[in-house]
Formats: sequence, C-alpha cells, structure tokens
Amino acid sequence: MDLTGGSTLARTPHASPSGALSSEASPSLPSSATGGRSAAGVGAGAGVGVQGGGGRGCARPVVTELRLSAFAGHRGAVHALGPVTLFAGPSGSGKSTTLRAYEALARLGAGDSLDEVFADAADCVPERARPDAQGRRGFRIGCTVDGPAGPVHLDLAVQAEPRLRIVGERLTGRGRTLLATALRDPGRSTVQAEWHTAGATPVTRAPLPDDLLGTALLPLRVAGKTTGQLEVLAAAEQVVIGLRSVFPCDPRPEGMRAPVLPGEGRLRRDCANLAEVLHRTHTDCPRRHHRLTTVAGAGCVGPVTGLGVQELQDGTVRAVLERGGRPATPLGRLGDGELRYLALALTLLTGPGVLAMDRIAEVPEAMQSLTLLADGLDRGLDGRQTRELLGLAVAIAADGHIRVAGTVGERGAGEARRTPGVTVVDLGV
Repeated sequence: MDLTGGSTLARTPHASPSGALSSEASPSLPSSATGGRSAAGVGAGAGVGVQGGGGRGCARPVVTELRLSAFAGHRGAVHALGPVTLFAGPSGSGKSTTLRAYEALARLGAGDSLDEVFADAADCVPERARPDAQGRRGFRIGCTVDGPAGPVHLDLAVQAEPRLRIVGERLTGRGRTLLATALRDPGRSTVQAEWHTAGATPVTRAPLPDDLLGTALLPLRVAGKTTGQLEVLAAAEQVVIGLRSVFPCDPRPEGMRAPVLPGEGRLRRDCANLAEVLHRTHTDCPRRHHRLTTVAGAGCVGPVTGLGVQELQDGTVRAVLERGGRPATPLGRLGDGELRYLALALTLLTGPGVLAMDRIAEVPEAMQSLTLLADGLDRGLDGRQTRELLGLAVAIAADGHIRVAGTVGERGAGEARRTPGVTVVDLGV
C-alpha cells in the first residue's frame, strides 16, 4: 500500500507495491503491517466476534502497540503498550507527539473526519520528507488492537500535501488482509476499498470517502452473511471499540479554582468542572468518592477527612477538603500540583459514565477498557504525589478496566522506573 494506490487483497502483505512515492516523500505502508504476530487463519464456525467468547485474544479490546512509521520526528518507531505505559525522554524527543498520534487514531476510530483530526497536517510530515513529482508528502501511523478476535493491525497512509486525504489503509488479522484501500483517481474524493468476503465473491469492492477511516465504516457496509464477512466485522468492531475507549486528560489548575454551575457531572478534558463532578460523585458514587478522599489525604498537605461540596447562594457549587474539626479548605486554595493530582486520581477512579467522552452505548461496559491519555502526567506534582498516583494507576489497571498511556519528565520517569507494573519507554536514546 502506498500513497498513490495499487494495493489489492490479492497481493500478500509482503508484496512490493507498484508506483510508490519515494521513501522520503511518503513511504508505503510497511510489509510488517501485520506486526509479525499473525495467527492461523480462522476456519468456518470459529468464534471471532468481539462480543463472542471464541477468540483467543484479550477479554476487552485494547491498543497494545503503536506504530509511528513516518510521523513528525518519528521514523520506524514501534511501541508496545502495557496497562500503564509512560514515555520519557529529553525535550524534543517526541513524547507529546507520540500521544498525539494515539489520540488521532482514537478520533478517527470515533468517526471524526481527517481535517478535524489533523488541522495542522503539514506538521505531522517528517521534516526530511521530500515531495514527489506531483508535490505530494504525507505520513504513516498505525496500531494493534488485541481482543477476542486476536491481534488486529491497522495501518494508515495519509497524504498531507497538496490535499489532506487518506490514500491507503490496511486492516490485518490472523495473517489475512481483511481490508485494503488505495487511491485510484486523484481527482475524486474517494478511495477504492476491497474487503474479504470468502463467499461466492471472494472480495467485495466499493468506493469509500478519503477523509474518514474505512475501518470505522465497515460495520455499516458489511452484511455479515459469510464467514469472511463475519471475520472482517469482528476485526473492525474490535479496532473501533479499542480506539474509541480513550479519554485525553490535561488538568488545568487555573480553570479549576472557581465555583461552577451544577450540570450533568461529566468531567471535561481540562477538569475545569472538577467541583461539579465531585458534586455528582458525592451522591451517585459514594464508594468511589470515599476512595478518592483516601487518595486525596495521601497527596494533599494537612489532614483530609473528606471531600465535600458546598452549594453557594448564586447557584454554583465549590468543592472543599474537610479537615476533621478544622475549617474546610476550598479547592481553589490548593496548589497547582494538588489540583492536578486530585483531577488525575478522579479520572482513574471513575469511568466513561463520569468522563466527557464518546461513550460506546451499544457495547456492554464489561467489554470496554478505558485508556487515559495523560500528557505531562507528573507536571506540577512532587515526588510523593507522583508516587501515589502511579501506585493508584497500577492498582486500578490490574483489573483490566482502565489503562494509562502518558508522558513524564525526568523526575517522574525515575519514580516510574521504581514502580512495579509501570512500563517506561525511553525516547531519544
């Protein structure tokens, strides 16, 4: 698969595509798009549905590998993701860019268009990438989602210049290419898609939009009548569920201090409505709220006997730390590190129903695993707070419902390396 088209299901994953742009302009999808972990082919009647029980993968779809084949400053980068994975490295090593690629894949899996996800697509093109004769440059990213259908690999080739579009997509599972798309006619806003059918017609062909992830569209296009179609559906649904179950969290203390109006109580990305969410968890989730109180006591200065919420005369609410016989402390008086610590702990102790994220209502929560994306996880935190937060993350991740992918500075990386259960990926070394 390349940025000019020419990929078909008839080719093996290791076949050399024809008509590819120069490798420095927009490299073709690698022959290792299957990740080197292909399983045996699925026979008739094998359980491959995401909600079925016959698969050999994880119980819940989770992203277990991130591939930055050619993205910004990354070339040929492959990162395994565990339950708690933190990226470390010097400034400029690409820590934030790595999480950005993960979030981009998540948004595409949720149905966002390419221009919504990559508003500054030119910045994602490797600096040394040279345009081809038609002035085209692009980037390539991908991931592996493990689950009941086994490891499923998604790889994308995106043209950023002169016009943003997906020009190649490959979905692979159990050693078989299940979906392949290619740009046939640059004058049209479509790509030619081919997906595995294994019926009277072995392959189904149809045009798909070049600004949307084809994998996310397959459940609307595949009938699911043949074994091959069921295999494609299981793989596509697994990837979509794994990617959509993401909550990027970047608490901003400057917006968390003022009282807020009560609402539906779903925590926003910047956590500015922390008091509103605590107002909800105080009554709706008393067990988790009590646990958050215990966590608060481990990371905040002074004794903490409770997390309360005060309703003010103007109709707003503010959260306070209860001090056990001493005057309560409004959260607005806490330090930046304490506020970030509390907000991140809250995200770990709640779930999709409390977080302002794209909920997958059609999939039982038992089949979902939330991934918290935290760029600068240790920003503003002291050593004790970082240590407590990492310990909480590992404990919460142990049951498989929540995973963490984040970035840390040098001090946070040191704490992470000393915390059992945390995977530290060193970039720029």
